[in-house]
Amino acid sequence: MEFFLSLVVFLISFPAIFAQVQDTAHCNVIVDGTRAAAKVDKNYICATLDWWPHDKCNYNQCPWGYASVINLNLSHPILFQAIKGSVLCYYILIQLETGCCLTAFKPLRIRVGGSLQDRVLYDVESLKDPCHPFQKRKGGLFGFSRGCLHLNRWDELILFFSKTGAIVTFGLNALHGRHIIYKSTWGGDWDSSNAYDFMKYTVLKGYQIDSWEFGNELCGNGVGARVSPEQYGKDLINLRRIINELYLNSEIKPALIAPGGFYDEKWFTKLLQVTGSGVVNIITHHLYNLGAGDDPRLVSRILSPHYLNKTATTFIDLDQNLKQNGAWASAWVGESGGAYNSGGRNVSDTYIDSFWYLDQLGMAAVYNTKVYCRQSLIGGNYGLLDKDTFLPNPDYYSALLWSQLMGENVLSVKTDASPFLRIYAHCAKERAGITLLLINLSNQTEFILKVENALSELVTPKTTIHTQSSFTRGIKRMVSWVGRETSDEPLYREEYLLTPANGKLRSKTMHLNGTPLGITIDGNIPKLEPRLVDVNSPLSIISRSIKFVLLPNFDASACA
Repeated sequence: MEFFLSLVVFLISFPAIFAQVQDTAHCNVIVDGTRAAAKVDKNYICATLDWWPHDKCNYNQCPWGYASVINLNLSHPILFQAIKGSVLCYYILIQLETGCCLTAFKPLRIRVGGSLQDRVLYDVESLKDPCHPFQKRKGGLFGFSRGCLHLNRWDELILFFSKTGAIVTFGLNALHGRHIIYKSTWGGDWDSSNAYDFMKYTVLKGYQIDSWEFGNELCGNGVGARVSPEQYGKDLINLRRIINELYLNSEIKPALIAPGGFYDEKWFTKLLQVTGSGVVNIITHHLYNLGAGDDPRLVSRILSPHYLNKTATTFIDLDQNLKQNGAWASAWVGESGGAYNSGGRNVSDTYIDSFWYLDQLGMAAVYNTKVYCRQSLIGGNYGLLDKDTFLPNPDYYSALLWSQLMGENVLSVKTDASPFLRIYAHCAKERAGITLLLINLSNQTEFILKVENALSELVTPKTTIHTQSSFTRGIKRMVSWVGRETSDEPLYREEYLLTPANGKLRSKTMHLNGTPLGITIDGNIPKLEPRLVDVNSPLSIISRSIKFVLLPNFDASACA
């Protein structure tokens, strides 16, 4: 009887005991290095500077501080270093000698914009209204009055961007001159006079602007306000005329970006039809797929592969729309912070957020997104930098590693791994070989990967290639990923393992290969050093971790 009771207790407790044991799963990964499946911009990583004042509050917290475009401390040394980025030194692996060093972000792309940009006036001589800062106002758009950008502040911003090498996108006020015609719908032609004089000042001063963006979240149903696609398209044609006029004698004209809002298929399609080719260069859309910043499901959504996969629909639909209706334009994610309303406190600024962030960077690239702008560089709970200390949050280092290791060409990946293992592959950044991004969402499984190279057979008049759906038969020929030539010298791969301090997913400290990341004693961004691993040793990734793996000898003609 005692034996029977003991057996029952053991069987009841077995699932709990088993859950504590770390499983090991083997999987195959096949990377097609023969061609680029997609291509991103050289400066794919982008971060935003917003207009929100210090009294922008949500959920009984005010997480913006003095991080606004208007009042951000541009002389803070960490801010300067953060945009310049760290130095990544790598090795000539075959000779084991010190090699080249990369300075990321080389440089960082910055988008100046946000919800209040459509209420910003520019303090040019022709401005008839007083130049006041944003103030709380009941009934105002997002609860604020109109604000104003003084030209001396614009001068300071441009000087700062110039010193840091930032590539600048500036979002223009697209509501000026309009009026509300029904609920949140605004009508009437855009009054371009204030923007025209501001842009003219910028051109005459010789300030370098990479692109001008028109409006923020006015498309589809809008956020706070909306404009019809017919009216929006008409105004964009006018703005293109203004850009062509002001930059007539310039060798390089800034790109025109629109509409900077959430994707709505009918609205976007109509806009492309109204404007036609030669007007809009880049179509931007926004993503906040995790929900509100105070949603208690944020953590579970970040760790759910099923939930993360839902975003692919937006990327696929926009990609198809552009191919059918706007082949002349490319797609950007103009703003994405995961959770809206300033992000999730103690979530968006912790290690766990990098699972969502890096996964979406990888997914967006697969579907031909050229640039991905993170909301925000600083400010809110989702800032890459802490609003008070300016110290980097974990996602900053994730962005920095991506910028330093993931090149422009996106490679196709096939795998039989669990959905909890997310795998992305790019040509290595300015180096030979490829870089893998591995994201392990599982809480108990360590994955051991067998990485192989897929090389398609050459097609000749006498040869027919038959498509096969089976994973094991889908690749015509396999070769060792280290290439065709043999060598007596040891071959290494580089590994960059990201884990949280003390194993706590909501830690604000991220470890790289076991070493905590933080500002150096002399106030610089730390060097992101790899762990060199013999290529013949197993490639694995532990549970709830992220790993970049650079394979310098991977034979990929797409990366030549």
